[in-house]
Amino acid sequence: MLRKKMQRHIIGSPSLCVICAITLLALVPFLTLYNLTKGSESDKQLRDVEESMIQPRNLNGNDFDNNKVNDEKKRNLEQEKVAEQQKEQHEQQHQPQKEHEPLNIVLLYADDWSFRTLGAMERALRHTPYKVPSFVKTPNIDRLASQGVLFTHNAVTTSTCSVSRATMYTGQYASVHKSPLPGDTAMFADGKWNETLFALLKDAGDYHNGMIGKWHHAAPPDVSHTFATWNAYFGRHIVDWGGERVHVTDLNERHAIEFLENRPRDKKFAMLVSMFAIHAEDGNPVQYIPQNRTSHLYENETVPVPKTATEAHFQAMPPFLQRPQNIARDRWLYRYSTPEMYQRMQKKIYRMVTEVDTAVGNILDKLKEQDLLNNTMIIFTADNGNLYGEHGMCEKWYPYEESLRVPLVIYDPRMPSHMVNTTNDEFTLNIDLAPTMLSAARIPIPHVMQGRDMAQLYLDQRSSSQSQSPSSSWRKEFYYEWFFGDPVGLPQSYAYIRKDVKYIIYPEHDYEELFLLRNDPYEERNIFNNNNKTLVPLQTTDELLGEVKGRFEIMKAAAVGGAKI
Repeated sequence: MLRKKMQRHIIGSPSLCVICAITLLALVPFLTLYNLTKGSESDKQLRDVEESMIQPRNLNGNDFDNNKVNDEKKRNLEQEKVAEQQKEQHEQQHQPQKEHEPLNIVLLYADDWSFRTLGAMERALRHTPYKVPSFVKTPNIDRLASQGVLFTHNAVTTSTCSVSRATMYTGQYASVHKSPLPGDTAMFADGKWNETLFALLKDAGDYHNGMIGKWHHAAPPDVSHTFATWNAYFGRHIVDWGGERVHVTDLNERHAIEFLENRPRDKKFAMLVSMFAIHAEDGNPVQYIPQNRTSHLYENETVPVPKTATEAHFQAMPPFLQRPQNIARDRWLYRYSTPEMYQRMQKKIYRMVTEVDTAVGNILDKLKEQDLLNNTMIIFTADNGNLYGEHGMCEKWYPYEESLRVPLVIYDPRMPSHMVNTTNDEFTLNIDLAPTMLSAARIPIPHVMQGRDMAQLYLDQRSSSQSQSPSSSWRKEFYYEWFFGDPVGLPQSYAYIRKDVKYIIYPEHDYEELFLLRNDPYEERNIFNNNNKTLVPLQTTDELLGEVKGRFEIMKAAAVGGAKI
């Protein structure tokens, strides 16, 4: 039986993330304390849009007795009434939403989840080429989506584990937080930690914080001050904990339940449940180890193979990505290189997906049991996407759709009823997570955070007839970066992304890609290839390239400079 209060434990792992493999670092999770000094000031470009929340007034009925006034007086009174209604509505539409009490925060943070893994995405993807395997069961996360908002175009700014986690803590691009590797401590230097998510929740909001699972960095300065509960472990699917061998997803769930049961009832709390699944066990040829109780799931199903998971599509990739040293291809070889391997690996992945969903369901049930759903924000998302053989590769790193798009579900008790069980297709990013949670906690968002409060996409009450909706002022483009690695195994890649076009550059190889996404959602036809020049007129291509490269440079300068995005 696990002890009720297990704190500040860390389990080592002989193999961590891909970044470690690339740099041949034999890193293990560790706990180190660091000193705090003073942080720097960010660029003021691209400020957040701050708009008041509007609650339209709906007046019905007639306050006047028509039998007791003459026609002229009636007209005058009705005119006065209309004027008063307009005045009241105007005043209500130009005052902020009533202040809410700080919300509890629960962040359910999965690992390596493709955006098309979640069952709830089936509805959102119905009119797109992407499909969700119909047999994969995620009923609990789907239920959460039915009670909140599902974001269909959520993406990460760098698709790899440790970078995305640092971005989640800081609300910043990797170029700004400068912590691409598990051992990096730049986000703790010069007092920067004081302006990150969990430090602010503790110091500005007096939150009772808990961290469970995969942290993937050095422990923060004075960890016991920021986190009342600190249970850090990852790297293995079967974990030795307290004399018991237990599956990592079960352990994540147990520690989450323990945190909820043991928390002080007179304090707001924030709980990060950072799950290791469905990340592979790096270095283990088995790769994925689901729990025994799910071994029967999907046994008789045939997993659909993605359209672009062919040798022809791999041969169409940039030449340097076709080298055997490319880590995404190397992992493809021992995961997907035969049809039998593909079916075996994907079924194990989907079993682990359902295991995570079961853990989420039990955590949600505990929140309900404790009557917390009326004052708790719940977020389910992931650190990065996952290539399931698309383009002849697997996992992440590169700025292709399957790699950079991840699930995002937000349940927020402040949400108006007409927004419940809806989808939103705006570009939300992982830099938005920290600002959104701080706003829910009624803690001012520090200027060093580059993301936005996503709640404005579902809390704004304006009618569709009004000229300035939240969506109209939300970002329509974003910048992607991967600046660490090596030219052969994992080359640098940068991208400028809109819904209609994606521009990718590999600077170490002087190689560019341009995809017209509306007509080429699978990113099969690079316009720069000679055999694809006929897809659009050359002049149109040149004009588009000029526009896109110009926007790329602007967005890059803003992101690297620390501006709001």
